[in-house]
Amino acid sequence: MPTRRALLALTAASYSRIYGANGRPGIALVGSGRRGREVMKAFLTSNRCDFAGLCDIYDAQRKTAVDTLGKPAFETAAFEEVLGRREVDGLLIATPDHHHLDMASDALRSGKHVYLEKPCLHRLEDGAGLRRAVALSNGKLLHAGQQQRSGAHYQRAKAELLDTGKLGKILFVRTIWSNFPWQSRRIAPRTQPATLDWARFIGPAPWVDYQWIRYDSWRYFPDYGGGVLADIFTHWADVAQWFMNDANPLNAVASGGAYLFKDDGRANPDTVNAIVQYKDWNLTFESTVGPVRDDRPGLTFLGTEGTLEITRADYVYTPQKGAPQTVKAEGSLEAAHTGNFLDALAGKARQTANVNVAFESCLPQLLARAAYWSGHRARWSSAKGEIAVN
Repeated sequence: MPTRRALLALTAASYSRIYGANGRPGIALVGSGRRGREVMKAFLTSNRCDFAGLCDIYDAQRKTAVDTLGKPAFETAAFEEVLGRREVDGLLIATPDHHHLDMASDALRSGKHVYLEKPCLHRLEDGAGLRRAVALSNGKLLHAGQQQRSGAHYQRAKAELLDTGKLGKILFVRTIWSNFPWQSRRIAPRTQPATLDWARFIGPAPWVDYQWIRYDSWRYFPDYGGGVLADIFTHWADVAQWFMNDANPLNAVASGGAYLFKDDGRANPDTVNAIVQYKDWNLTFESTVGPVRDDRPGLTFLGTEGTLEITRADYVYTPQKGAPQTVKAEGSLEAAHTGNFLDALAGKARQTANVNVAFESCLPQLLARAAYWSGHRARWSSAKGEIAVN
């Protein structure tokens, strides 16, 4: 136990970061699907935190998580139980997107830190809600799951190439990522499992009677997620805006559709293109869930003095005159980003992806989604905080 003198010397912020007797924060996983298990594994592999709890509305998912990650301190289907547990210092929230605002806000209000999977916003208005929740949280952290922000080779490329102007004037940033078998499955109907809490799954979304496809492949439906525009474009748009020091898109257009899977029940497009315009550069995105060969998913920055192609595996800088230079990635992005969150909790580092990143990373895809569903150009007004379609 800290001495009385030591306690008096602590600031309010550092006092909030005193964890159990071993000094390790307890992290609870909320939403134990594939992505939640991947990120939780990174937390646990670090051996810097404890598996404080597991929350999922379906017991089969909880069992898979236990088989994969080990036994947590407790398991539950009720999110409110997680909020009341003293051994929980932080939550990894990896639920369908439509739950992000309410769950993150409730967690912060309950005195918990939050690692929130991307996209942090399901709707534009969620951004104000998240910022308000952080502002009222008495110093609790909201960490956006934009793991490129903690990647050493991403940080190096920005510092050595973008910030020094080696690419010259950048006019286009092209982004691509395709071939997602998990999002190209055909889902057969299935009787509702007795241990699947359908009402909790629907949550704040419009009520729909049980359909297995909506649970098992919620990314197919705009009520719960934005498909590839939200899942994939959020990552690359965040890197583009970060590197360009410009998080103020002006407008967007988007087109696509169900080109491969016309009759499987999905609503979100399986194939899409988007163009987002900024003050003096354009950002493009191309994606299909189908099996299009995609050896190097990532971003290409095209400048007047050189080109940068960057993926999660490496980056290649090609000057207008001279040979290409390749820098390989080192280590795991998941480990780096969960590590930054734990460092920030301990007061050892500044967050690489705070609540402002959570909002800014989502704005381009929210514009693109508005353009796609309306069939018109979607315009962002930073002064009004609104998206208009015309």
